[in-house]
Amino acid sequence: MWARSLASAALIASSLLSTVSAADLDPIVIKGSKFFFKSNGTQFFMRGVAYQASPTNSTSGTFIDPLADEAGCKRDIPLLQELGTNTIRVYAINTTSDHSPCMKLLNDAGIYVISDLSEPRLSINRNSPEWDDRLFERYASVVDALAPYSNVLGFFAGNEVSNESNNTNASPFVKAAIRDMKAYIKRRNYRAIPLGYATNDDQKIRSELADYFNCGSSSESADFWGYNIYSWCGNSSYTESGYDQRTKEFENYSIPSFFAEYGCNVVQPRVFTEVGALFGSQMTPVFSGGIVYMYHQEANDYGLVEIGSSGTATKLVDYNNLKSELAKVSPSGVQSNSYTPANTAARSCPTADSNWSASTVLPPTPNRELCSCMVSSLSCVAATKVREKDTGDLFNYICGEAKTDCAGITANGTTGEYGAYSMCSPLERVSWAMNAYYVKQKKASDACNFDGSAKTQTAATASGTCKSLLSEAGGTAGTGTVTSSPNSSGTGTKGAAVGLTIPAFQVGAVKIGAGLLAAALGGAALVFV
Repeated sequence: MWARSLASAALIASSLLSTVSAADLDPIVIKGSKFFFKSNGTQFFMRGVAYQASPTNSTSGTFIDPLADEAGCKRDIPLLQELGTNTIRVYAINTTSDHSPCMKLLNDAGIYVISDLSEPRLSINRNSPEWDDRLFERYASVVDALAPYSNVLGFFAGNEVSNESNNTNASPFVKAAIRDMKAYIKRRNYRAIPLGYATNDDQKIRSELADYFNCGSSSESADFWGYNIYSWCGNSSYTESGYDQRTKEFENYSIPSFFAEYGCNVVQPRVFTEVGALFGSQMTPVFSGGIVYMYHQEANDYGLVEIGSSGTATKLVDYNNLKSELAKVSPSGVQSNSYTPANTAARSCPTADSNWSASTVLPPTPNRELCSCMVSSLSCVAATKVREKDTGDLFNYICGEAKTDCAGITANGTTGEYGAYSMCSPLERVSWAMNAYYVKQKKASDACNFDGSAKTQTAATASGTCKSLLSEAGGTAGTGTVTSSPNSSGTGTKGAAVGLTIPAFQVGAVKIGAGLLAAALGGAALVFV
C-alpha cells in the first residue's frame, strides 16, 4: 500500500515541478530570532492552526494525510482563510501521494505549511530511541515530497520526544536527525528550508531542552523552536499563565521561537484571550506567533470545526471565538534590513544532573550502503523467515544471556557511545549479532542456527566503496567512526514502504531495540512523536 511504481513516482515528481510558478508564495526566511518574508523583508508572525485528524487506527498507525485530501482541502481552506490563518501544521504525510492540489490551494490562500517528518510507525521513540536508516529514509522522503513548494515554512524533526526527565537520553537522536536532514537538504540542492523541534512544557527540563537544541554547531542545532504550551486557560492573564516567565526565558534566544501548539480547553468554550497577549507588544519581540490546536473536533474536544458524517464542516463556538480574538490583533514587527540581531550567541549545552542525561555526542549518520556492505561481509546472518518483530528475543539472548559483546550495534544517548552499525535496521543488526555470536563460538557447526532463525553464507570480500566504508567502521567489530556521507541521492519509496513495529529490548542500561510506535503525547497532542 505504501509503495508506488517508478512510473507513478515520476508522474508525481512531474506534477511537483509544474506547481512552481511566479505566483508561488514568497518563502519565509530566518534572520536572527525572527522570521521574514524573503522578498520584502517584512516580519512574519504565525497565525496558525494544527490541521490533521488523529490516526484512524492507533494500533496500526493508520492516518489520513491532510495534504493529499483534495476534497477536504477545498472544504477547509476557505474556513481557515476566514479565521485569518497564514500557517498550518501537519503531523504526518504519505510521501507517495500527490500533494500538489492541496499545496496549490494553500498557496493561493496565502497559507504556509510546517510539517513533522515522522509518522506514527516511523518516529524516534522516547522509550527506545534510535536514529536508523529506515527513519532517515522516512524523514528524507518527506523533505523530497514538500521541498518543491515555496509555502513550506519548515520541518519538525521531533515533537515532545523527550518529555520528562527520565527520557532526556532520546534528545541526541532527534538532534542527529536535525543534523542529517540539514545535510540532506544541502546535498540535494534544495532551498534552505529550516529544521526545528517542538517541545512540551515540562518545568523540570524545559530550559535544558531549549539550551540543548540551541547549543553546539549550527550544523546540528535547531533552526527554530516550537513550544507546545497549554498554561493559559479561560480568562487567565499574562502573569497567571506564566507567559511572562516564558517570554523572559526566550528574550535572548538566538533562533525564532513560537507556540507550536496552544489552546487550553480546561475552561470551555475556549475564549482564546491569550491571543491578545501572544500577538501583543510584550510577546511579539520574542515570539513569532503560534499555532492553535486543533482544527478537527474529536473526542479530546479541542476542535474548531466539526466534520459531519456527510463530510460537511460546521463551525463551533471555539472557531468563532478564535476568529474574534485574531481579528483584534495586528502585531507590529521590524523590517529585515533594519534589524540587527543582538542575541546571536548559542546557548551553553546543559550539564548532566538528576533531570538531564543527554550526551552532546550524537548518533552516527544512517548509511544504508554501509549496512548492506556489513551484512555481506558476515558469515552468519538472519534467515529470510525472521521478521523484525522477532528480533527482540534474539537480541536479548545473544547480547544478554549469551554475553556476546554487542558494542558495534548498541547506542547510548546518555554516555554518547554508539556502535558504527547502531544506525542499521533491526534485521541488519540482528545479523551482526548472530555473526558475533557465531565467531565467539569459533564458528561451531551449530552456532549459526538459533532455532532456524539464522543461516551461514559465504562472506563477501570487501572492495571499492564497501572496503573503505567498512574500514572506517572498524571492520566487522563496528567500533570505528564513519565520516563518509551516505551515498543516497534521494529517498523515497523504500522509506515510505517500511512500517513494521519493533519491540523494545534492553541489556542492562543500554537500549538496542527499536520500538517505533509513537508514545502518546502529553496534554492535547496527537500521537505523533
